[in-house]
Amino acid sequence: MGIFSLVTGLPGPSGFGSSSTAEQVTEGVDASNLTVIITGGASGIGAETARVFALRGAHVIIAARNMEAATDAKQLILKTIPSARVDLLELDLSSLKSVRAFSDKFLSMDLPLNVLINNAGVMFCPHQLSEDGTEMQFATNHIGHFQLTNLLLEKMKSTARKTGIEGRIVNLSSVAHIYTYEDGIRYSGKKAYGQSKLANILHANELSRRLQMVTYILWKNVPQGAATTCYVALHPSVKGVTGKYFVDCNEAKPSALAGDETLARRLWDFSEKLVKAKTRDRR
Repeated sequence: MGIFSLVTGLPGPSGFGSSSTAEQVTEGVDASNLTVIITGGASGIGAETARVFALRGAHVIIAARNMEAATDAKQLILKTIPSARVDLLELDLSSLKSVRAFSDKFLSMDLPLNVLINNAGVMFCPHQLSEDGTEMQFATNHIGHFQLTNLLLEKMKSTARKTGIEGRIVNLSSVAHIYTYEDGIRYSGKKAYGQSKLANILHANELSRRLQMVTYILWKNVPQGAATTCYVALHPSVKGVTGKYFVDCNEAKPSALAGDETLARRLWDFSEKLVKAKTRDRR
């Protein structure tokens, strides 16, 4: 899959392509027995993903920083899908305190968790630090999702054991992951967005090596941009598929750095140490 398929919209081996929509790739899928968390589900690709999951019957948890926008997104869903099950929880991924609060709140609801879609992100913003002192794009796009995933893993594992339904974790990346430093990750600098997107893929790779329940995708514009998210999260043809990179609903090859297992382990260790240090500092 490449520029030609992107422009022409021709389908790949999966039967879908860049012109496919989220509704098309999930047609006939019954998700009524699934609970999904979608970060950044209040706008853009996240909102369309939430709508299509609700359309297929899933219990949708929209995790959002802007609760007013999240409320609007929920109302739009209910307007066309009156039976939709949608809950809203506040989440600021740039804040480890907020990530912990979100996790605690969700776990207190005693719901199952089948699918986690790490969709939220910021891009090309002026250089600034998060409240934890981490470069904002790296904090939001990677560290926040890294910690969120870790805090929810046991719930996902227990849900899979109890229901027999394979859990899925989806990390959204972008073609920007190739625009980073030659050595991959420096955790700061002018190429902050690119390396945060590379980190999304490396995180997925290492998580897959450890758990075998994650994949990552390249996003596009709404509504076709949500197609790949919904495809890898819901389509039965990707059952058991883990640690793969998808573009236009088809498996693709990411950059060489994205497939670097050593770099993935280094990033994982760095992220763990950073989260522990920042959490300790805030006590």
